Amino acid sequence: MSFYSVLAVTPTTDAWVADYIGPANKLVVKHGGKYLTRTANHEQIEGADEPAALRIVIEWPSREAAVAFMNDPDYVPHLEARTHGSKSFHFLIEGKDDLA
Repeated sequence: MSFYSVLAVTPTTDAWVADYIGPANKLVVKHGGKYLTRTANHEQIEGADEPAALRIVIEWPSREAAVAFMNDPDYVPHLEARTHGSKSFHFLIEGKDDLA
């Protein structure tokens, strides 16, 4: 079953961004992930204001693949740079309909 990483990221400094993108791209692919969207072009149409500079959705083949990506020793320093240089919220969502 697919899982989805849904992120809201607002950089507080751009010092980490250039060094993050290339390695993150390669590691997402290494763990079977696929970016569905990475964009600053989004609008909130419901609920209390929750601003974010970027909205990102990654599709994973499994929960294990997503967790392996997050724990990959090659990703850890980039994750630390992102979390220290941004306000980030990351949700891992199972691709199923519990209300069907």
